[in-house]
Amino acid sequence: MFSFSEQNNFFGRRCVWVNGPVIVGAGPSGLAISVCLRDQGIPFVVIERSDCIASLWQKRTYDRLKLHLPKKFCQLPKIPFPEDYPEYPTKKQFIAYLENYAKKFDVKPQFNECVQSAKYDEACKLWRVKTVSTTGSIRSETEYICQMLVVATGENAEGVIPDIEGLKDFSGEVIHAKDYKSGEKYQGKKVLVVGCGNSGMEVSLDLSNHNAKPSMVVRSSVHVLPREILGKSTFDLAMMLMKWLPLWIVDKILLIFAWFIIGNIQRYGIKRPSLGPLTLKNNHGKTPVLDIGALEKIRSGDITVVPGIKRFTEKTVELVNGDILDIDSVVLATGYFSNVPFWLHEKEFFAENGFPKTPFPNGWKGKGGLYASGFTRRGLAGATADAVKISKDIGKEWKKELNQKKQKVPTHRRCISTF
Repeated sequence: MFSFSEQNNFFGRRCVWVNGPVIVGAGPSGLAISVCLRDQGIPFVVIERSDCIASLWQKRTYDRLKLHLPKKFCQLPKIPFPEDYPEYPTKKQFIAYLENYAKKFDVKPQFNECVQSAKYDEACKLWRVKTVSTTGSIRSETEYICQMLVVATGENAEGVIPDIEGLKDFSGEVIHAKDYKSGEKYQGKKVLVVGCGNSGMEVSLDLSNHNAKPSMVVRSSVHVLPREILGKSTFDLAMMLMKWLPLWIVDKILLIFAWFIIGNIQRYGIKRPSLGPLTLKNNHGKTPVLDIGALEKIRSGDITVVPGIKRFTEKTVELVNGDILDIDSVVLATGYFSNVPFWLHEKEFFAENGFPKTPFPNGWKGKGGLYASGFTRRGLAGATADAVKISKDIGKEWKKELNQKKQKVPTHRRCISTF
């Protein structure tokens, strides 16, 4: 997969020269780039902190999860989904697809290696990526040295834990949605779901289906759309209309259809934003909720919509309207954040929020061989688009070096030997 020169420095750290890019993250974004590079014969190394590919999907998603968009918008480069897969593949089917994807192109990440820091060495014109192995009880450190670094850790690396008064004093179970698997163990319990995005809606639906008593906190406005309109995927319909119509008109059309299909959701305590769903997504990255059954449960009263939280006590929650609810458990469907600022020592390309400063579609390439994949806020389709652009650019640079026949490796090794 990669060629290397190796030695230990004064601190006992193993140093590895990578003859190609280092890719941080073995989720869909990292795998897609790896496959595109493999197809061009370009060596690479993939570093993954977990012990498996797509750890977010395998370890931090609920059991009932399905792809929210049709499979044609979610497949990665080079290999489509199997024909016998349904229009909206399940979590297990998607994981099987990714595992087959990696196996077919012989993508073998360096598992259980957590990146501690990545920094561009101006003197040597190289990236230095320092990792700590998390395998077993023995701690080992490695420094990968390369000319190109691909950040593919994604938008959802860590769960957001809100700072809510009294939450630490609550005596019941408090978990983030990433740790929620099924509503089976919550049967008969009063569960407060904090958040009303796609995760909050689906967790509430799953709890209701398992005879729990969910209350869903809707603090801010949110667009809820039917997953399908006239038998066609809402997303597919929007993409088709956008080829011919301005964005604001497509927004109007979607909202008119939503009104006829799901009705006035404001009567249930859910307010729509002033911006249209696609405009809001395009400008602020806020994804509309695609309803798969939660609204029906809200109408029937099986899911209760409540306003924002004022404070928690040992066994209750007080809402901003003064109501006090007795609750047994709390599920925080409060979103995720990028962890890039914690390990990447670079401030020109990435902003403090861990996303590229340059907006889509140009936020995939920085300076000094730095790339970003999976930060477009456009899901798997965005990851695929990034992978194609990044791999082509790396391929161009790779071929340029081969054609010029510049022997840079000896110089780089002199940099390594100075430890």
